[in-house]
Amino acid sequence: MPTRDFWSGQRVFLTGHTGFKGSWTARWLSRMGAVQTGYARAPETDPALFPQLEIPGLTSVIGDICDPAPLNAAVKACDPTIAIHMAAQPLVRLSYREPAETYATNVMGTLNVLEALRYNAPNLKAVMVITTDKVYRNDNSGHAFKEDDPLGGHDPYSSSKAACEEVVSCYRQSYFDEACIPLAAARAGNVVGGGDWSEDRLVPDIWRAMTRGEAVVLRNPASVRPWQHVLDPVSGYLDYVEAIATGPWADQPRALNFAPAADSPMTVQEVTETLGAAMDLDKPWELAEGAQPVEMKLLTLDASLAGRTIGWRPQLTGRQAVEWTADWIKQTRGGTSAQDAVDAQIDQYEALLKA
Repeated sequence: MPTRDFWSGQRVFLTGHTGFKGSWTARWLSRMGAVQTGYARAPETDPALFPQLEIPGLTSVIGDICDPAPLNAAVKACDPTIAIHMAAQPLVRLSYREPAETYATNVMGTLNVLEALRYNAPNLKAVMVITTDKVYRNDNSGHAFKEDDPLGGHDPYSSSKAACEEVVSCYRQSYFDEACIPLAAARAGNVVGGGDWSEDRLVPDIWRAMTRGEAVVLRNPASVRPWQHVLDPVSGYLDYVEAIATGPWADQPRALNFAPAADSPMTVQEVTETLGAAMDLDKPWELAEGAQPVEMKLLTLDASLAGRTIGWRPQLTGRQAVEWTADWIKQTRGGTSAQDAVDAQIDQYEALLKA
């Protein structure tokens, strides 16, 4: 499990800290005593989780990873010991509408971050680049992807993240290995949890429909995804960083999958109906009309390598992840602050790790 002994006092350069997953990560790191510089665009949704959280020890820098000059300045000012790169254009449907912008952010933005770290972080111990479960070449066979399976993407988002991994691999072999700085990639996807209000994501779509008294429109209700609560992959990322920063790099994998605990797979329809029941919706969904962008119907990951190499195990099944998300929403609808709801679930999760 992530340990205060390691993270306390670490200078962490965290991109994407204003996003959903970045906000949970920044809050957890703050609780463990990390000194953070967050670098990201301003939150793009209203409401957003980040402005509702108190994160002691975090210096928030609003900027674009596609703009190298301020990025370099922020890295230099931080002088990080650890870098975690989360900033991305993370939405499949938006990538169809804005493919050039998606590639610019996910590929060239990653390159800019790695360049900034090469030249401005003399005390760097480890770098973690967060990608996605969608980097794998998916034939809809239902095969649970392992880390050495071929990469590739059908849609612009998936393709851009697979290309991002090629940049990471190149920079690792060309620059970071020579400097004895571990550079790894972490893959997870379909993360759910409280505080996500992004466009074209299932839980936020249900929340928005709820507030309007409408049913959410589903494009592919029979699709299966490895639903996981945000704290499961974040705990994996932090465990992975600890492992590569403190152990022999030669013994560590260059990429790891993080997936939920095994249970019967949940379709988009089942997730929607579970959340809809928690939100007191009589008819939580209806089928989208007309042609829709192509999305893979089956996507699962094999995360056993993380267990064998860094001792990480998911604590929640996909169904429990949905239940935790529903509980967070119910709590905040009932008057609990987002800060208290986040902290309560981090406490609950840490108790599971210690059990």
